[in-house]
Amino acid sequence: MEHILWGPRLEEKFYLRDTELVAQEMLGKWLVYDSSGGLTAGIIVETEAYLGKKDPSCHSAKGCTERNKVMFGPAGVFYIYFIYGVHYCLNVTTASLDRPEAVLIRALEPKVGIELMRERRHKEKVTELCSGPGKLVQAMGISKTLNGTSSFEGPLGIYDSLESLNFEITVTARVGIKEAANWPLRYYIKGSQYVSKK
Repeated sequence: MEHILWGPRLEEKFYLRDTELVAQEMLGKWLVYDSSGGLTAGIIVETEAYLGKKDPSCHSAKGCTERNKVMFGPAGVFYIYFIYGVHYCLNVTTASLDRPEAVLIRALEPKVGIELMRERRHKEKVTELCSGPGKLVQAMGISKTLNGTSSFEGPLGIYDSLESLNFEITVTARVGIKEAANWPLRYYIKGSQYVSKK
């Protein structure tokens, strides 16, 4: 679904690379969900990398389970899980089959379907609609039923930008984790007012 605002979907070769690089280069891309409830889309402004078996904060670090089995599959698949008994988080798998890694999409700059996002979030300020992983999932109406679906087809996808975006990337430690908490694997567009936290 190419669009007047975004280009083609990202292809498998984009995800079959080092996860840190994918997480950085995902900034400025479009997350688009063409659901039965309506079209929503935004520009990815914040991500985190999770590095598989060597990363104690990664779900796959302790082996394959029913919950995390998507991470042990091919790159470019959506991994959606419930956290803190409160909200869902949206990830996309990366790297090779022997490296169960993923990128967490942490924040978006809302662009399409903003009124629908406001209804779902019960918030008026655009900066509060998608400024966190649980918020963006709620705003876009993404559900656990999309867990394990391909980013290359179907209603939820990640698309290239039609314009060349110039921005600097800020690198920090990841948010809300206890192990490997100081690893510099969180990336966001410097100066963006839509990130979860500075």
